[in-house]
Amino acid sequence: MPVFYDQLKRKVSLDRIPQRIISIVPSQTELLFYLGLGDNIIGVTKFCTHPHNQTKHTTKIGGTKQLNIELIRELQPDLIIGNKEENERSQVEDLMNICPVWVSDIDDLAGAIAMIESVGVMVNREAEANILVKAISNQFNALIKVEKPLTVAYLIWRKPYMVAAGGTFINSMLQLCGFTNAFIAERYPQVDTMMLINANPDLIFLSSEPFPFTEKHIKEFKVILPNAKVVLVDGEMFSWYGSRLLLAPRYFSSVIESLV
Repeated sequence: MPVFYDQLKRKVSLDRIPQRIISIVPSQTELLFYLGLGDNIIGVTKFCTHPHNQTKHTTKIGGTKQLNIELIRELQPDLIIGNKEENERSQVEDLMNICPVWVSDIDDLAGAIAMIESVGVMVNREAEANILVKAISNQFNALIKVEKPLTVAYLIWRKPYMVAAGGTFINSMLQLCGFTNAFIAERYPQVDTMMLINANPDLIFLSSEPFPFTEKHIKEFKVILPNAKVVLVDGEMFSWYGSRLLLAPRYFSSVIESLV
């Protein structure tokens, strides 16, 4: 029986190559489809929207943190792929009573690449995964960082304001672009107006997810920090750690060029 280890260092035993896979993380769902496993994916979350023409036809098993455990049981999966941060621990533990569950734990590019490689081996798509990893690595190696030091407040939520700070995958992407995070507290701290003023970032990035910041929110932050440049950014590019990483460096380059 093949034995694999997930990114929590848990042993995951599979008696054969998985044929009925459920993904409970959007970026990893996109990765599985990219690797050519469309016929084997039997369930995804309602937030798994890429690739749209395929996920729209796949059974929805709830949200990333509100899974329909009974529906998942009825689908009879032989592998479930989740993530430590995006899924609730108690629900993941419930899923372990149904079938093997492989859990990722990613906070930087190296972790994302390791995930892609491990998943590729586990689902018998090792060659495809290796080609993808090489392409992603080449794209990031060619990324030209921002020339001058700029601090960034990366907003992910409104009412209350929340930012992506240290220890997050988003922060690692900012660093690869050459930006410095204005908030060094761990993970996703709640901040108020005075904290934003005291941080005094050069840039405010308003993410498209999980809160959908739009043009109408720019004025709100210009009032708080009139000297900062407020930029709407694609949250998927900064936070998805699957095959979307192929597109991220080019997007980051466009963001950097817009700041010149």
